[in-house]
Amino acid sequence: MKTLWQHCNVASMASGTYSIIEDAAMVTSGAHIEWIGRRSEAPAGDYAQVKDLAGAWVTPGFIDCHTHTVFGGNRSGEFEQRLQGVSYAEIAAAGGGIASTVRATRAASEDELFASAKKRLQNLLREGVTSVEIKSGYGLDLASERKILRVIRRLGAELPVSVRSTCLAAHALPPEYAERADDYIDHICHEMLPALAAEGLVDAVDAFCEYLAFSPAQVERVFVAAQALGLPVKLHAEQLSSLHGSSLAARYHALSADHLEFMTEDDAIAMAQSGTVAVLLPGAFYFLRETQLPPMEALRKHGVKIAVASDLNPGTSPALSVRLMLNMACTCFRMTPEEALAGVTLHAAKALGMEQTHGSLEVGKVADFVAWQIDRPADLAYWLGGDLEKRVVRHGVEVTV
Repeated sequence: MKTLWQHCNVASMASGTYSIIEDAAMVTSGAHIEWIGRRSEAPAGDYAQVKDLAGAWVTPGFIDCHTHTVFGGNRSGEFEQRLQGVSYAEIAAAGGGIASTVRATRAASEDELFASAKKRLQNLLREGVTSVEIKSGYGLDLASERKILRVIRRLGAELPVSVRSTCLAAHALPPEYAERADDYIDHICHEMLPALAAEGLVDAVDAFCEYLAFSPAQVERVFVAAQALGLPVKLHAEQLSSLHGSSLAARYHALSADHLEFMTEDDAIAMAQSGTVAVLLPGAFYFLRETQLPPMEALRKHGVKIAVASDLNPGTSPALSVRLMLNMACTCFRMTPEEALAGVTLHAAKALGMEQTHGSLEVGKVADFVAWQIDRPADLAYWLGGDLEKRVVRHGVEVTV
């Protein structure tokens, strides 16, 4: 079925720039874009539908390429405690922190995890997100990681969103492996990843490379195991210290390295050479009140593609708004609105290995787009909060959430 979408302006984001087409039109055939250009040049045809977009600005659907949407429990109480002067170490010693999320996630049923994650994900979809990556990592044992990954697959099956599933078993050390990090890495490599991959639950493998998580040597073992299974890798790197995890990720041609506040110029060079995307997470930067900025000029100088994501998680970025992340990327990291929009479209698609089919409005790509009633594309990063009037189209079909 062919549909003509017209009376709009398009920011196609081809090549990672606005790539504006004024007074535009677009032809979709089923789930894909068949033609895009100026309305006056639209091909004649017997269209099943003609849609008037009322002068809207059309962008690709947003892609949130780093989230931890599936988890049990709620840590707003810890947020309040920290603001009352209780240290993170004290909270952790009392059983809080990630350990509390792991306990709650392990205790929750699959249906309970699905119900809570669905509500969080719907907030993102209402803002124009049409593709999302969701990580495991709050189970930390085979049964619980499997449960999370099954919920991730179910979210993609039941909601109007394309979902990429990432196994982050190497997120933290589970209590039963206290002081035995190498043994846990062995368990991930030889038991967890092979089993979960065989069940078709994993699209990529991630790890947390940091002094309070896993060393570069331990992460490299996870990468070797993942690649032996034919799975691409990603990495949480350089958030709190410089361990050159991003260079390690580049050596393994990782899809992305994420956070990156403490990365060096040499890391940026390595990422540029490998094509690894830098995923910046301004929500965590803001929520933790960090002061070390990612090296934006080094990333730009060496041509590293920069994505932006919500990092939706219960501990460090309880972010339910990608548009707010656009503003934070601009105000906190000094990105331009154009860079930020590329960060949640084309570059986010590349961070998920989807850039050939998603992330920009071009012939042959999937017809995922949003028609915004705004004055200019920069409005998407300018307005703080609120529900901007929009129409969301996924796979060529208008959807509601």
